[in-house]
Amino acid sequence: MNFHDRIKIFKRACARYGLFVSSWFITRLPYSLMKVIMYVFMAIGSCFIIRHHRLARESLHIAFDQEKDPQEIRRIAQDCFENIGRGMMELIYFMAHPQMIMEKVVIDGKEHLDQALSQRRGVIAVSAHFGNFPLMLLRFARAGYKTNAIIRPTRDQEIEKYFLDLRTKLGLNTIYSLPRKICVDTSLKVLRNNELLFIPLDQNFGSAGGVFVDFFGQKAATATGPVVFARRTKAPILPMFIIRDHGDVYKVIIEPPLELEEKENDEEAVLVNTTKITNIIERYIRQYPHEWGWMHRRWKTKPPAGETVMV
Repeated sequence: MNFHDRIKIFKRACARYGLFVSSWFITRLPYSLMKVIMYVFMAIGSCFIIRHHRLARESLHIAFDQEKDPQEIRRIAQDCFENIGRGMMELIYFMAHPQMIMEKVVIDGKEHLDQALSQRRGVIAVSAHFGNFPLMLLRFARAGYKTNAIIRPTRDQEIEKYFLDLRTKLGLNTIYSLPRKICVDTSLKVLRNNELLFIPLDQNFGSAGGVFVDFFGQKAATATGPVVFARRTKAPILPMFIIRDHGDVYKVIIEPPLELEEKENDEEAVLVNTTKITNIIERYIRQYPHEWGWMHRRWKTKPPAGETVMV
């Protein structure tokens, strides 16, 4: 093990135990005091995410370089990290006090979800790493909906187990994105059981198994799961997003079901409909740019030379 690896292990250990200690501490405070202490934790945390700030500004320049000046881009990046930090603290607190999830999260468009579930084919909820999206899922689970989320596990196994146990305790079922066959089989099963399946569709999908679609004017490798599952099961696709409405109150927005387009062949149909979903995600990000996680390298994977469609 070289020096660089040792430093990486040390940083992860610091982050892990920092999370455990801070979570133990803030969840035992009165909520009013926690909101005050929250800004102290956020100020300390900002010292350890300098690299993430740089990545966020790089992504913002890719998306808005021709639309926004450098000062506005810096402001969005700063607002993004403040929103994420505040959201994480609130999420940890609400998970320890589950009754607050119902109090602090309202749902707009619930009739779309109930009507879709009445078809008995399950519902595919497409969204993004946008706003306090784990809180949105917990809100559905606490309301009695059988809720499942496809999640990429974190690199730290102890942190992953910590959050897995919390999610499970609060009624949210986790479907890990890997191994892929197990993920696909489990996803199809929960849809056939008329359950809610959450799929975020805003991260770089790598070099195999997806399509390249336009995202802020750049080709982005994108998963096709929602469209493939919908075509196989006839489950409706509902775009869902969560925004901070005011103060510490959140609003979940559920849009009407997406109408899938049929094309001459399966590949074209998957591409066209994945593009439609991506366009909806972009629309929300443009409207609420501080709600999205700009530190993710969304355009990392490039299309092969001469190919701009299928991955």
